[in-house]
Formats: sequence, structure tokens, C-alpha cells
Amino acid sequence: MKGRVFVIGLGLIGGSLALCIKKEHPKAEIIGFDINREQARLAKMLGVIDEIAENIPDGAQESDLIIISAPVNDTKSIIQALSNLTLKPDVLITDTGSTKQKIVDKATKLKERGITFIGGHPMAGSHKSGVSAAKEILFENAFYLLTPEDHITTEKIELLKDWLKGTKAKFLTISPQEHDYLTGIISHFPHIIAASIVRQTERLSGNETIIPRLAAGGFRDITRIASSSPQMWKDILMHNRENLIELLNQWQEEMDFVKELLEEGNDKGILEYFSQAKQFRDGLPVKEKGAIPAFYDLFVDIPDYPGVVSEITGYLAMENISITNIRILETREDIHGVLVISFQTDEDRQRAEKCILTYTNYTTSIGY
Repeated sequence: MKGRVFVIGLGLIGGSLALCIKKEHPKAEIIGFDINREQARLAKMLGVIDEIAENIPDGAQESDLIIISAPVNDTKSIIQALSNLTLKPDVLITDTGSTKQKIVDKATKLKERGITFIGGHPMAGSHKSGVSAAKEILFENAFYLLTPEDHITTEKIELLKDWLKGTKAKFLTISPQEHDYLTGIISHFPHIIAASIVRQTERLSGNETIIPRLAAGGFRDITRIASSSPQMWKDILMHNRENLIELLNQWQEEMDFVKELLEEGNDKGILEYFSQAKQFRDGLPVKEKGAIPAFYDLFVDIPDYPGVVSEITGYLAMENISITNIRILETREDIHGVLVISFQTDEDRQRAEKCILTYTNYTTSIGY
């Protein structure tokens, strides 16, 4: 496909989408804008975009596709700005925000002018941020939710999918309301719970100073998402607060039920509670990419001697295997510690496991 594509926001998501479009549609011209001028210059230097727009009006006015990849509140402001510009009549505008209803509502002014806006949400991410972390494979096999209003034609939806074909994502078309309800359940609500667990632990650690030391390892794993951007999650929660209030009411009922089981000393009820949770959790897809970015961890049992970590990372470097994070769960004299290595993809994790088993006699696993 030929045409001019304007990407507003050159972070991880916007940069990765630009790369996907460049690869699939090499004749398209990719223009980029970011409020951080250094990010924009870096995007051009890395070949993520072809040209830098000085401002949004300059980049938008002759574009065939406009992608808004910005925080949800900024997205609303950008839509407002676009609605006041002279744009091509057949321009297609989409976004990448984590909430949809309020953003689609804001796009009413575009609709009144006959301009097509289709809400979008690529459900993928990374441990890293910024345009330097952008990858063509970021969205591969991930769900990409599209939330067109009823008046949007099938032809327009298919045109957007064609532009985004290079993502190799799994496109699902749902309503904005359904999007916010579903992502509230499997993304927004878990972030609240993770943050609440960390906050409670912090309060209790005031009297028990050993808690932060014991909270390493598994505790850090189950609360990883609490390290996400506070500003971003403040905006997301405010956009989706009606759904989240209802979910929190249901959660309070759930906790009251557990409390009642404990007060009654109902061991059979507690066993059934955990059994049902285990059964549902074990039945979830293993290979699918969901709303929360997966962490592809490899656990390596290592002996406690100087240089063992650099030894393993050296082997991975020899095989050109990139890692996103590395840490030690436990290491004490005369016993094996556990080295946790995180990867961008499951394929990288499998290659790393094969590499380590080839060069060493250390035991590896993907769960611990």
C-alpha cells in the first residue's frame, strides 16, 4: 500500500507500529511526531520513521492514516486538535489507548465531519520503553482489539487491518463498552490488586523490618505489574472507573467469603476455593498473548562461585540471544542459587535454555 502515515507518539507502541508498517508497506511514507524532540530524532536516526513533523498540524494534514499512540488523556486532546484541522476527506484515524469508550466519545467531532475514527488497542508490551525498544515482532500473535462504532463500514475496518497487517496480530472487533469491561477484568483490576498488595506489605514492614528481604523472589513476581507507570494507571482508572467500581464491589464480596470460611474454620471450603482457582488458572492458554504482557522467564540453578552470572550471559551473547532482565533469587554457600533470566519472547527463552544446557551442566526450568 502507498500513502502517508502519521504516527503521533514515538514510544514503544508507536515506534513498533511504524516499523511494522514500514516492513509490510515499503512504499508508504512514515512521518512521526513526539512531544519529546529527542525521541523523534532518535526515531529517525534508527530508521523507525522517514521524516519528523514539526507539529501535529504539519504531520496530519496530508496523511492517509493517523495513529495516535499517546496516554489516554493526551489522546483525547489530540483528537480535539485533529477535529479542528483540514484533513483529507478519506483519512483514517486510530489510537492505541488502553481504554476506549471515552476516547470514542471524544471522536464524535470527527464523525460529524465525516472523518473515520476506529479505536484500537494492541495488547502487547515490553519490559522496556521508548522508541529504542521498538520491535517489528512486538505484536506478533498478540490480540489487537478494534472498537469501531456502528456507523463504521466493514471496508474501513478492513482497510485499517491492511495497514496494520505487518503486526501479525490477531484482530478482534468489539464495541468500546465491551472493550472497557473486558480489559477492566483482566488488566485494569489486576493492577489495582497488585498495587494494594504492595501497599499493605509496605505498611506492615514498618513493624517487621525483615519483610522487604522476604518479599524478594515470588512476591516480586506476582506484584510485577505494580511497577507500571503511576501516571498512566491514574488516567486509565479514571477513564474506566464505572467498571472498576463494580469489580471492586465484587472483589469485596469475594474477600468477605474467604474471611467467612476462615472464621468458620471451614477447611473443606478453603480446599474447594483453591481447587477451583487452580483448575481455572491451569486451563488458561499457555502460548496466547493476553492483556498483560507476559514475562518469559528461565530459571537456572547455579553454584555459588564468582563469575557464574557472567559465564551464563557470555554464552547467551555468543548465540546472539537478548535478555530483558536478570536477577538472583537466592544464593548461599555450598548450595545452588536460582538465576532468573527474562526474555522478550518465548522463542528467545527456548533458545536460551538450549544454549545453557549445551554449554553447562546447570539445571533449567520455566517455572519455579
